[in-house]
Amino acid sequence: MNQPLAGFAPAPVTARMENHGNHMLKVALQTGNDLLARVGSMVAYEGFIQYEPNPPAVRQIARDWMTGEGAPLMKCSGDGLLYLADYGADVVVINLTGDGISVNATNLLAFDAHLTWGVERVKGLAKFAGQGLWNTRISGQGWVALTSRGKPIVVDCGGGEDETYVDPDALVAWSPNLKVKGKRSFKAQSLIGRGSGEAYQMAFSGQGIVVVQPSEDSTDRLRFRG
Repeated sequence: MNQPLAGFAPAPVTARMENHGNHMLKVALQTGNDLLARVGSMVAYEGFIQYEPNPPAVRQIARDWMTGEGAPLMKCSGDGLLYLADYGADVVVINLTGDGISVNATNLLAFDAHLTWGVERVKGLAKFAGQGLWNTRISGQGWVALTSRGKPIVVDCGGGEDETYVDPDALVAWSPNLKVKGKRSFKAQSLIGRGSGEAYQMAFSGQGIVVVQPSEDSTDRLRFRG
């Protein structure tokens, strides 16, 4: 019976965070190197691991999230292997080396607790009266895991003069040093996104990357936040 299942067995640990297949994250936990992960994302673990939902550090930062959603995070600590997933979404693992990333909160799966992070309003969208976009910005040296509804595309903006335009409902993350501005297009409203109402796009320029998923968020991100 074990022989047909051998191909699904966990592989030896090679990094702090790594994929186990496309839809699961494997984290090697060690005492003193805690992890913050989305509440409810744990699917299995080995060893001695403790969980603390919404720890004080998270509550303090979540108060800055003026939308009132809070940050659905738990602190994971101990020694062992932890497996995380989010309803079968693709998992993208990023190793930050002193740089940062700005992440849509719905796409944030886990990150090292020692990283610097906070919730902030995305600059460059002020002309959309009464509307806004809030993201989680993470920086430092450590690991971050994101989710994507389908295999994502990573667009390198390249630092040229041309801008990269993204449907905000399909946006996962981007380099925080990129310049961001909003664009409203009436002509493209039936071509971009779900085609309901005006077509809003986010324009990125500068040196950095943008991560886009092939499925739109169930909510219009530029409509209900602010």
